[in-house]
Amino acid sequence: MTRHDEATGSRDAITAGRTTLGIELGSTNIKACLVGPEHEVLASGTHGWENELSDGLWTYSLEAVHAGLQGAYAALVADVEQRYGVRPTTYGALGVSAMMHGYLAFDADGELLVPFRTWRNTSTGPAAAKLSDLFGHNIPLRWSIAHLYQAILDDEPHVPQIASFTTLAGYVHRMLTGRHVLGVGDASGMFPIDPVTRDYDRRLLDQFRHLVAAERPGLQVEGLLPEVLPAGADAGHLTAEGAALLDPTGELQAGPVLCPPEGDAGTGMVATNAVAPRTGNISAGTSIFAMVVLEKPLTGVHHELDLVTTPAGDLVAMVHCNNGASELDAWAGVFAEFATALGHPSQADAVFEALFGAALDGEADGGGLLAYNYLAGEPITGLDEGRPLVVRTPDSRLTLANLMRTQIYGAFGTLALGMKVLHGEGVAVDTMFAHGGMFRTAGVAQRLLAAAVDAPVAVGRTASAGGAWGIAVLAAFTRAAAAEPGLTLDGYLADRVFADAELDVARPDADDVAGFTAYLERYSAGLAVERAATEAL
Repeated sequence: MTRHDEATGSRDAITAGRTTLGIELGSTNIKACLVGPEHEVLASGTHGWENELSDGLWTYSLEAVHAGLQGAYAALVADVEQRYGVRPTTYGALGVSAMMHGYLAFDADGELLVPFRTWRNTSTGPAAAKLSDLFGHNIPLRWSIAHLYQAILDDEPHVPQIASFTTLAGYVHRMLTGRHVLGVGDASGMFPIDPVTRDYDRRLLDQFRHLVAAERPGLQVEGLLPEVLPAGADAGHLTAEGAALLDPTGELQAGPVLCPPEGDAGTGMVATNAVAPRTGNISAGTSIFAMVVLEKPLTGVHHELDLVTTPAGDLVAMVHCNNGASELDAWAGVFAEFATALGHPSQADAVFEALFGAALDGEADGGGLLAYNYLAGEPITGLDEGRPLVVRTPDSRLTLANLMRTQIYGAFGTLALGMKVLHGEGVAVDTMFAHGGMFRTAGVAQRLLAAAVDAPVAVGRTASAGGAWGIAVLAAFTRAAAAEPGLTLDGYLADRVFADAELDVARPDADDVAGFTAYLERYSAGLAVERAATEAL
């Protein structure tokens, strides 16, 4: 098929509504991705945004959410028009995903009661600790139920008015469809899921009700939580109001079906075909996390590990680190400014390619340097706040190569500590699939990540497409499942989406593994320095 024929076929699919649209609200970008009948990316659009610190809490305003949705969608439509000469007015299916966890509480009229509290907040320590002990199930600081219980403990005045609470994806989905639902993967970051029923754990719901009975008699948390839906379920249809929210021009028509809204962890699993047992994926962005699909439940409770699910409801161990690639981005910005000062301005991709390439020439252990990427608190290492640091001893070797290798190692340091706990449980992983912007520079972060987790790391063509593509694929699955009862998500991905996928696999290099092991020992010991920095600065 010629390029002209491909463009004509894509244009016909767009005008006939045989495409799927995925939108993901990430930490720094809202991305829209248009996917064709063969799951190929046809067009994309992005809108940059940033969280803000308000009254000591990280948040995004709902106005910013609405403006960001419209900005990303408008950018997508412009890209479609430029590529194919048409403007989409409908889709075969839609899907929305977003950062997991957090707290969006609403009254009976649908009004937001307090500003959105994102996953990044670490203000729920007493609640998370009490719930973890009560449930015998690790409840991390960022989980929605920890936010709710902390609000109850603090006797916040909005609590009696709560009629519902949800995640960011759940909120946007309700704006588009009018339905208060959530995909099981995203729901598993709100409240623990029973792996048998693939719904909220009834025993733990009862325990929570008894726990809060004295402070809030009659509070039925199950009546506040979104309805749980598995991948493939019909989660509602785009309403006229929802279409107007996405596209104020009025071109977008109401009617397309939506898949259950999911979290970025779930879409990362889909985007990397890591939904079957003994598979796992690592998503590297503003935060960084690993997801490993379990063959059986863990034997113990570990604060380093969340228990969540795939979008189909299978049990997953999650190592979630609050801090990811942001500090790397900051260093790249410094070097870009330096290049400009020398009279050689460079595009961001070129800067990253040069810096990441230098990292491969660094000493295996980073030359004695140490880097922490902690812009925010890091629960895995017990830190409520973060201070980015570069530390070295007088006999360390400060070179560009060692600095950049250390910065990449630093992005993976906390993740590696969590993975060690998982390995201690005897959990085996055949291959880790990686995705996110860090892997756009081929072969560098992937190779060093393989050393950090001591397992093969695969990167595919969709690595940089990420979660927006993943939720578009889940939307396509919903449409396919309606026509084929019994179709499973893992079968759909294996047979129809990834059957001919090209993967680049990096296997752990012995020298890199030894070097990272030495680095991680230094990293663990140096946490005392990081802790002192948070106290002094």
